[in-house]
Amino acid sequence: MSISRIYTGGCQCGAVRYRAEGTLADPHLCHCRMCQKAAGNYFMPLANAPRASFRITRGEPSWFYSSEVARRGFCAACGTPLFYDMPGADFINIVLGSLDDPYDVRPLKQSGVESRVPWFSHLPGLPGGETDAGNKAGAERHLAILESNRQHPDFDTEHWPPEEET
Repeated sequence: MSISRIYTGGCQCGAVRYRAEGTLADPHLCHCRMCQKAAGNYFMPLANAPRASFRITRGEPSWFYSSEVARRGFCAACGTPLFYDMPGADFINIVLGSLDDPYDVRPLKQSGVESRVPWFSHLPGLPGGETDAGNKAGAERHLAILESNRQHPDFDTEHWPPEEET
């Protein structure tokens, strides 16, 4: 199911931000080997945004032409994968993890399943834990990360990084 609205997102450091209005269509997980390499992960979550209502609101992405038909947009400063683009198409694919609210768009199908790692279906059965891992060293590390976090917040800001208070 797709919902028509305004979506915002960007990279981890805040150098590149974007806005898409309308419907994010075809939300899916792509397991193809090219997407695995581009994401540095087992799959890449994508959805199509109408090109006519999509715009970059801060900075400019860098582009890597992964084939003759597609290019991949990413932040040159922090490396965050942001887009899968087929120039000439009436849409651009947004990497769903780069949305300010990634929980907002649920993938409805998978593609490139010929390259899906064979044990992927076993992931839900793995034991899990929270970030601090329930121990003092983990909690201290988590607190140190939170106190020194340089990640852009999950909403648009006037400038980034924030101006230092004097």
